[in-house]
Amino acid sequence: SLALAGMAGVSVEAQPTRPMSVPAPGSPATEQIPMLRDGGIDQTKLNSQVPLDAMFVDHDGRDVRLGDYFGRDRPVALVLAYYECPALCGQIINATVASMVPLDFNASRDFDISVEGLDLGDTPAMATERRSSFLKRYGRAGTDSGVNFLTGRQASIDALTSAVGFKYKYDEANDQFAHPSVLTVLTPAGRVSRYLFGIEFAPRDLRFALIDASSGAIGSVVDQAVLFCYLYDPTTGSYGFAVINAVRVAGVLTLVGLGAFILMSLRRERRQGSAVKTAATGIR
Repeated sequence: SLALAGMAGVSVEAQPTRPMSVPAPGSPATEQIPMLRDGGIDQTKLNSQVPLDAMFVDHDGRDVRLGDYFGRDRPVALVLAYYECPALCGQIINATVASMVPLDFNASRDFDISVEGLDLGDTPAMATERRSSFLKRYGRAGTDSGVNFLTGRQASIDALTSAVGFKYKYDEANDQFAHPSVLTVLTPAGRVSRYLFGIEFAPRDLRFALIDASSGAIGSVVDQAVLFCYLYDPTTGSYGFAVINAVRVAGVLTLVGLGAFILMSLRRERRQGSAVKTAATGIR
């Protein structure tokens, strides 16, 4: 015991304990899954031109040029997905139509929607099935011609994805594609205008993106004024309230209101002065 050892003049020291067995550290939480490193959006592609000569196959099995869907004076909302995707692609397509439903813009009149299959195994029959479900959910008559579901050969798919900065990778082990969740809005001439990110797209963001892409060709004067108070943030793919622009609008409206008040006051004074003069001279 310690007491006996002390009495015998023996020095007692704490004995070092054996080191604990600590398991080897795992991967840090911030480390990206290797397959996902090759997926994402290259935003340096903003304003890039899509390959209008690239050939695809539409939902009816016809060979079409990508350029057939441009030059109609209306923007195009592009979804890159694959039709047998077990999860994400279906959500992106559903999110796209969900964001379209609240808008008073109509497909085929104000904008077009184009869904491009990424997988060489995608067929026109799959495209037709997906398109039918999309149109049923959209539920607007006369919009069929503005909703197109395509399939393509590898060269055309690569040309389009490269042009819009869409990076994806096939995972052979899981037989799936790793890819970003994004809706790309293109100008009527086929240039990349805006990216909207996520598995839900706010109708407001889609509306603003379409107006932006059309250079104001669609939307009302009110839309243009409201859009002035919102700025596109490329890091989030959404529109945020721009305080400085709102202050400018308020300042302009204040000046207009003040000018109108002064004008009305001057007219009132003139009428009152004329009435006093008439009463003093007795002349009507």
